[in-house]
Amino acid sequence: MRDLDIDISAIAPCFADEHQSPYVLVCVSDEHAAAWADVLGVPVRQCYIDDALLEARAQETGRTKSEIVAAKLPDRGSTMAGDFGEILVFLYHAAVEPGTELIGPKKWRLKQDRTKPAPYSDVVHFVLPNWPQPSGQDRILCSEVKTKSTAGDSSPVKAAIMDCEKDRTSRLAKTLVWLKERALIDDLGTTTVDHLERFIKATDHPPAQKQFRAVAIICASLVDEELEDTPDEEPADHTVVVIVVPSLKQRYEEVFDAVHTTVLETGEGT
Repeated sequence: MRDLDIDISAIAPCFADEHQSPYVLVCVSDEHAAAWADVLGVPVRQCYIDDALLEARAQETGRTKSEIVAAKLPDRGSTMAGDFGEILVFLYHAAVEPGTELIGPKKWRLKQDRTKPAPYSDVVHFVLPNWPQPSGQDRILCSEVKTKSTAGDSSPVKAAIMDCEKDRTSRLAKTLVWLKERALIDDLGTTTVDHLERFIKATDHPPAQKQFRAVAIICASLVDEELEDTPDEEPADHTVVVIVVPSLKQRYEEVFDAVHTTVLETGEGT
């Protein structure tokens, strides 16, 4: 989280209205959601491209930073909504574990097509309290995320639960291998090949805990019907989380609009 230029304590209150068991219900207030455009512009931009690479590409290509950033961001629509939901959960992981250092690959930097979602497991974080020494306190957090911002036939809670099972049975393992292959070629920021191999080569190290979440990000105007798909009993092998956001479509579009305003061209502000 260190390379996103965000103070997690500043956004933790967004997720404070939380109710537990048999699923987690988080209700974001209008006030907090309205502030996201001011708070999340820079972190969201850095989920797609870090400052060093942005500066380097601008110098090498002679193109503006604004043009380069625009080439990384999704268009308005379902991919933008899905990316925002994943990034929100990326931040949620940190917000609900204050004081814990999370190491997480920004998968949105690795997309081959900005108009499509990133492949494999949606959000992955590593907790390595004794690194570089592997220990039994090591954890891997994995969340499957579904976002519903407008009326339609999708069932985000049900879909998140179904796809979370894919993470538990095989997809997380494939995700780690894919990330390692990308880390050999691309800079994943704070996530290194050694971090990934700690979990890929699990039998070479002390057993690590795996924690899975099925997360639905739902507009407040749509949530009542979607809650019918939540479990009656707390699942044993994963946690179901529903994050309710007022005016969700408006809020994520405001955030992506704000991303463009955070780009400082060479010579500006000096």
